[in-house]
Amino acid sequence: MQKAKKIVTILGARPQFVKAAVLSRIIAQHNEIEEVIIHTGQHYDINMSTIFFEEMEIPKPKYNLDINGLGHGAMTGQMLEKVEKVLLEEKPEAVVVYGDTNSTLAGALAAKKMDIKVIHIEAGLRSFNMKMPEEINRILIDRISDLLLCPTDIAVQNLHKEGFANIDNKIVKCGDIMKDAVEFYGRTSAEKSTILSNLNVKSNEFVLATIHRQENTDNLNNLKSIFKGLEQINAECKVILPLHPRTQKILENNNFVTASTTISPVGYFDMLELLKHCKLVITDSGGLQKEAFFNKKHCIIARDETEWLELVENGFASLVGASTTKMVEAFQDFKNSTADFSVNLYGNNVGEQIYSEIIDLIN
Repeated sequence: MQKAKKIVTILGARPQFVKAAVLSRIIAQHNEIEEVIIHTGQHYDINMSTIFFEEMEIPKPKYNLDINGLGHGAMTGQMLEKVEKVLLEEKPEAVVVYGDTNSTLAGALAAKKMDIKVIHIEAGLRSFNMKMPEEINRILIDRISDLLLCPTDIAVQNLHKEGFANIDNKIVKCGDIMKDAVEFYGRTSAEKSTILSNLNVKSNEFVLATIHRQENTDNLNNLKSIFKGLEQINAECKVILPLHPRTQKILENNNFVTASTTISPVGYFDMLELLKHCKLVITDSGGLQKEAFFNKKHCIIARDETEWLELVENGFASLVGASTTKMVEAFQDFKNSTADFSVNLYGNNVGEQIYSEIIDLIN
């Protein structure tokens, strides 16, 4: 009997767990290939890691590298070293990486140096801001990937503009796998979450906010300006703020007090319920911008640029940077909006398309 083909999936951060849940379920259903999961440990808080594997029934990682709490160089270097050892042991046909984290870069580099095919899900995204560690990561990952799975037309165009037609790879627009996750898990999130009753909030009576990017948390002027905007909005509509551990530490170290309702990081079903029932979203997260759209909510983006330009161009999101004034103005513009969210920006049955491309690559 012929031995099953094998892929290794590299995971390290919350959005990757969500996307991997979709593909892992499809892989299990087809039962044609073996998937081995490596968890780098980049997100190690139980509410940012373990709970996602439990809630979403993602296959338990065969390897947990437990690498976290380090600077970019040390983190990426240790991940590269340990992932390489696993790949030597497992000998997969391909390595699947998601997004733009240090875990993603380390996984792609380790595979490429061993002549193992690299599959990049969420390829081609660009912020054009080289001060973002994620931008550096995604450019390097794309350049060494064999299969570039792009979520949007803009992502495909970015690769063509960078000369990828002259590189030995395959570029495919497949849509955004996050959409599959929201649709699948959104059907059961109300049964599995008590977050709304725990917080004593009702539908459309609160704003959901998350702030975690280094460009905001490491710049106290930016952070103060953003929180000033949140304070003004909170005076009119309750702001619920799941706090990233890094953001919480910075607030505590600077004796920063907020009137917003701060809570610990939440699991995926709790987040889906908050998204379903909030008035709108304020965030500097990339993934949450799309999750807001999938749940038919406007998004105020606390950044100067976004990888998801189609959201801004179609009026579903607004870029406000760290400006208090722009944030409050965007809230006033969006709070009573009745926009039509039915436009299909991110495809359908994305996981199946990705699976099909992976099968073609490794066979």
